[in-house]
Amino acid sequence: MALGYVRVARPDDVVDIARIQLTTWQVAYRRLIPRTVLDQLNVEWLSEQWHGAVTAPPTPEHRVLMAIEQAERESVAEPAPAYRVGFAASGPADATTLAPDENHNALSDRVVAITELLVEPRWGRRGHGSRLLAASVDHWRTDGYETAVTWVFRDDVATVKFLTSTGWAPDGAARALDVDDLLVPQIRMRTEISAE
Repeated sequence: MALGYVRVARPDDVVDIARIQLTTWQVAYRRLIPRTVLDQLNVEWLSEQWHGAVTAPPTPEHRVLMAIEQAERESVAEPAPAYRVGFAASGPADATTLAPDENHNALSDRVVAITELLVEPRWGRRGHGSRLLAASVDHWRTDGYETAVTWVFRDDVATVKFLTSTGWAPDGAARALDVDDLLVPQIRMRTEISAE
């Protein structure tokens, strides 16, 4: 039986974070994002984008967490192989969290935002997304956040279903991303995370 766990991302995770993002987008979003856009993305460029997020986040409350699946050891002498299978990135809500024309005071300073929560499709349905979300919530509560929000593609049924099953709900805000002249609708989801 494999062991799954979550830890804070390290600099040597950056290439795998980029690989997971690219692979997941190519598989899960191929019907939502134009192929021309997906074909322009590559691991090297994405790695550069993630390097700063992991090595020099803008605040201590900006975090990237890494989901790991560790296989069983085949022998006492051999270490068990570990695979980087997913990641979550979050930080304090900012202007990118707002809906178009939404007042800048619409979200309080005790709101945190998930910017990415991805598990590579071949590692799906093994609890990695739930572990990433639970670890994120633990950090957010320690930081004093009360509410979490995230934007999801409206037609990304799997992500909407997953978040809904963990207590998230659409909060009524919507926007459309202009992706290569195609408007891709998104909805904002929200959950309360205050410690009980």
